[in-house]
Amino acid sequence: MYSFMGGGLFCAGVGNILLIVSTATDYWIQYRHSNNYMHQGLWRYCMPGKCFTHNDSIAHMDATRALMILSLLACFMGIIIGIMAFIHYSSFDRFDKTFAAGILFFISCFFVLLAMAVYTGVTINYYGKRYGNWRFSWSYIIGWVSVVLTFFSGIFYMCAYRMHECPRNSNSH
Repeated sequence: MYSFMGGGLFCAGVGNILLIVSTATDYWIQYRHSNNYMHQGLWRYCMPGKCFTHNDSIAHMDATRALMILSLLACFMGIIIGIMAFIHYSSFDRFDKTFAAGILFFISCFFVLLAMAVYTGVTINYYGKRYGNWRFSWSYIIGWVSVVLTFFSGIFYMCAYRMHECPRNSNSH
């Protein structure tokens, strides 16, 4: 059980760091405009030598930002509850922390998956038609890596929950 929880905490910790880096950095896409390479993230777009904040409220960017922040919060709360489960902190008797941490990691995975899907769909539709020379960049890629890590942290915690719950159920008969 503890190996699953340790693996879940490791995946969640790395996934949360990657979520923070992905959300905060300006390299979601790179494209060429007027013979200059430019890049943009969720908060700013950058031309050679200068970066500017996104002034217009574009729905897909706002949705992606909000979902990434919600994912960060869910993953962080899952880590806190996962640590409490790992050290057997028992402030609530009827509250199974391994199950709650696993659910929070799955919620985090769902939010970041939704954010990445919204951003991908709109970006391919918009930039694919307007710019010929563009590509997704490293901030975007580590966003997808965090989807996988938060998913596996949820899997690990659910496996730990099942291992912890099965002996308890067999003794009750």
